[in-house]
This record gives sequence, C-alpha cells and structure tokens, in this order.
Amino acid sequence: GSYSEATCVDRCNMSFVFETSGLSKSFGPVRAVDSLSLRVRQGEIYGFVGLNGAGKTTTIRALLGMVRPSSGSVKVMGQPVGPNGRGPWHRVGYMVETPSSYPELTVTENLEIARRLHRIPDRNATSRVIERLGIAPYAGRKAGTLSTGNLQRLGLARALLHEPELLILDEPASGLDPAGVVEIRELLASLAHEKGVTVFMSSHILTEVDRLATRIGIIHKGCLLEELDKERLRELRSPHLEVQARDLQAAQTALTQAGLAVTATQGTLLLAEAHAMDAPDEVATILVQAGSPPTRLTVEQEDLEGHFLRLTGEHP
Repeated sequence: GSYSEATCVDRCNMSFVFETSGLSKSFGPVRAVDSLSLRVRQGEIYGFVGLNGAGKTTTIRALLGMVRPSSGSVKVMGQPVGPNGRGPWHRVGYMVETPSSYPELTVTENLEIARRLHRIPDRNATSRVIERLGIAPYAGRKAGTLSTGNLQRLGLARALLHEPELLILDEPASGLDPAGVVEIRELLASLAHEKGVTVFMSSHILTEVDRLATRIGIIHKGCLLEELDKERLRELRSPHLEVQARDLQAAQTALTQAGLAVTATQGTLLLAEAHAMDAPDEVATILVQAGSPPTRLTVEQEDLEGHFLRLTGEHP
C-alpha cells in the first residue's frame, strides 16, 4: 500500500548520505562549480579529484553550508543545507583547507574546547582521539608551534572527536610525510570498513586517492567529467596486452578462434589474460599465421594519473 511506498521513498532517499543536484557557484564572472550532481552512499570512500582550482574546495564549502550556491541544491543526511547553519552538523566531521586552531592553546586544550562545543560528556574522548592520531607526544605543546603535518593531525582529531557518520575532508594528506600519509590512509579505511563511516575526500594527489577510494569523481573547471566505480578502477589498475593490426577485425577473429578473450576499443584489441601477457610472442605468431601481423603489441597498465591527464587534456 501507500504507507510502505512512502517509507520506502524515505528510506531510498536516505541511502544517499549526501547529494548535490545541479550545484553551481559563481564568484563574479568566474564559475567555480558548474551544475554538479553528486550522490554518495553510506560507507563509501569517495575520492574527489581535480587540479588545484578545479572547484573542489568550493564544492566542499557548499556541502557544509559555508557558501550559498548560485543555483542547485545540497542535501546532507536527507536534510537540505541552507542559510543560518541549517544541517545535521552533529553527525558530520570536516576539515576544510588549512585546519584552524587556537595557536596559544595546547593540543589538548584545543580539543577540550571542541569537546565542550560538541557537548560530549565523555572526558576521555579527547585523550582517545589524541592517541588515535599519534599526537600524544605533542599534547602539551601550543598549537602555534606545531609542524604542518601535526597541525593537520590536530585538524583531523577535531573532525573525528564526536565520532561522526560522515567525514568531509579537503586534502587530508596535505603537509604529512610519507609515513603520516600511510597512517591517515589506514585510519580512514578502518573507519569506513569497521564503523561504516562515509568519507568524502578531495585531493590532487591521485596515487593516494587511488589506494583508498571505493569511487572516484574527477572534477575539471567546475564540471564533473567522470565517475569511476570499483570495477572501472580495477580495470584501470590491471595490466593488459594491447594489440593493433591493419585489419583489426581479422586479428580479433584469429585471436578469438585461438581461444583468447579479446575486447575491442578505439582501434585497439585488449587482452587481459595472464597467459597473453606472459607470452606476447605466441599472440604475435597467431596473428602472423592468420595473415594479419600486429603493427603494435605492448603490455600496458594505465594508472589513475595517466587516465586523469588524458581525460583533462593536461598531458605534460
């Protein structure tokens, strides 16, 4: 009946932790974000990737109600985000651009203020998050004396203090050394997998996002160019043998008859089987004997970075 339909509609809408619909934001003549429609589900780690100036931070600020969209709408946890700070902010943790802190106060004091603002009764919440982010050695240090990396950790600690269901992070690996980057990556992965926390993170460090994200959106000049799901990311990461020949159709027929799985795309044949990659000479022999010798035969593995550069036309 209509009752179950209504509840289903509510539930189905709620399956998106947040969604933007036709979100646009202009600053004077500059269109920073251009009709962006994003939908992110619970437990996803969504990597929002683009060059500096692509519109990542503006999108995040609109998600958090920090800037008002020129057009379009934003919903977080099923609630419209609007003026006067409307939104489910007690369920959201965020870090945008450079993390702010009270420089004259210690790390612990900064987090204690945040704990009170969030009205968290548990006094141990502060020491737990300090431990979790590896800043215990600096707990008594003034925030103003911290390195960029530790300031970033403090920002993340504040974002995680109230155990949010959604984490919105702008360049979370910024200023961290390689070991710190790995730590943060493992922390975010465990939050998503063990606690079902949804992570939406922007970055221009593609290798980092590629290792962590379950879905990736590529933004360029304010527009969403492409979204890559797990399957597509796996394809991108896995090596394959690329074959070109003058008569592609004949080459494909010969290889298929030899029992090889072949995919044709943009004037190229792709063979993803391990056997084909281990023995490309056998593939060449099959083609030569079929009277369709290869003009190009190479093992390729396009990473996210190569894909991104090709997509945005930003080849160096």
